[in-house]
Amino acid sequence: MSMQSEPHAGHGRAVVVTGGSSGIGLAIVEAFRANGDRVAVLDRVGGGDVIRVDVSDEDSVRRAFDLARERLGPIQILVNSAGLLTESPLEEMTLAMWSETIAVDLTGVFLCCREVVGEMRSQKWGRIINIASQLAIKGGKGLSHYSAAKAGVVGLTKALALELAPDNVLVNSIAPGPIETPLVEGISESWKAAKRAELPLGRFGVPAEVAPTALLLASEPGGNLYVGQTLGPNSGDVMP
Repeated sequence: MSMQSEPHAGHGRAVVVTGGSSGIGLAIVEAFRANGDRVAVLDRVGGGDVIRVDVSDEDSVRRAFDLARERLGPIQILVNSAGLLTESPLEEMTLAMWSETIAVDLTGVFLCCREVVGEMRSQKWGRIINIASQLAIKGGKGLSHYSAAKAGVVGLTKALALELAPDNVLVNSIAPGPIETPLVEGISESWKAAKRAELPLGRFGVPAEVAPTALLLASEPGGNLYVGQTLGPNSGDVMP
């Protein structure tokens, strides 16, 4: 059985990374660029070479991806890293807080995936990598909205993987544990201290320790057999 290969062998692939201006997204951007790939960065704050996008808004997503295609041509790899993280006990959580988290962390992934599936199918090659969280698997106190959204990302990843695998478009997710990023700065120190105490590794990760997993999933032949999988660089917080 012969292995299918990407349409443009070698480097220089067209990559879109949402939430690519900071944290895990930025580390992934840097990793793909170091690999020789061409990357369009989408984030909520535009400027410079960053394309502004509100991933929860359908029209904003469409405009941003149109601009990305103008720069790169057909998109071959999509990394959905844009995210929102807030903290509240469920009984005190407002509907607005719940809805905003679901809109950014789950609906945003849906909208961005929908933008690229047609061209990836036409190319008979593509990679979609969704950033989930270990909390999708184990939950987190004060983070019911975030845990629910990320669990939705894992479910969406599996369903979309089944749809697209026959066309050699592979969809997977990465579920990091707690990572030292701007995203976690708003979480209470007491929560973070308790979480560190739970981790077998005894520490949070850093973005550069997550980015290589995205490169693996997008690689040939290293990523060829990952279909609907969730990989967990999580300091031992979850052991499926």
